[in-house]
Amino acid sequence: MLKDANDLCVVLVGTRNPLNLGAAARAMSNFGFLRLRVVNPYALAFRQARSAVGAAPLLAGAQEYPSLAEAVADCTLVVGTTAIGHRELHHPLRRLEYGARLIRKELGHGQVALVFGTEKTGLSNQDLCHCHWLININTRQRLSMNLGQAVAVCLYELVRAPRTVKASAQDPAVRATAKEVELISQALLQALYLSGYVNPIAVSTTEERLRRLVRRMQVSSSDASLWLGMLRQILWKLQTTNSGT
Repeated sequence: MLKDANDLCVVLVGTRNPLNLGAAARAMSNFGFLRLRVVNPYALAFRQARSAVGAAPLLAGAQEYPSLAEAVADCTLVVGTTAIGHRELHHPLRRLEYGARLIRKELGHGQVALVFGTEKTGLSNQDLCHCHWLININTRQRLSMNLGQAVAVCLYELVRAPRTVKASAQDPAVRATAKEVELISQALLQALYLSGYVNPIAVSTTEERLRRLVRRMQVSSSDASLWLGMLRQILWKLQTTNSGT
């Protein structure tokens, strides 16, 4: 069992099949990961999955959230999973072996969310913009894996290393949580709206690109407070100017 396993949350978004939910929960139990979060699961799937062999207590303790942003708000690293397929990606993409090493390095210093999308389409572009980077399980011709199997393979890769990588003295300060990063994103978006920068025709694309940009900055928790202070001052000035016109 991984020493810092309790710092990892497995997040399942929009899961439809109770067998997949049960298999994912069972894999978590097998490898010592006990923190399951579900985002908008199909009600029937979630109820039926609670009877999964060996995983009933874990499923009973699963936390439900209406959005991915809320599910990962307290995490300092959010890693999405993708089969790639024919989609165009805008995030750094890492193979599972290397991604697992980076996740192990973060565990013990902050909470990590490992996010899996729905069986049919995976994570949406809106979901992906809440992730810092993505991992991929190398399969033949980039075929997608069954959700339960993908969870099991990822968690096995996390526990199979002999030890967690220790942070060096040169490691950066404590990383901002996803909630802090989202507050920066929202403040910046509001400033862009007020300044007239955002094209109404491309609002959703602009929001996704901005969220990815802010997450690539890897802001520390102390710097997040500074960013928010500056942006709130800019917003106050913009709102004052606009109300006076």
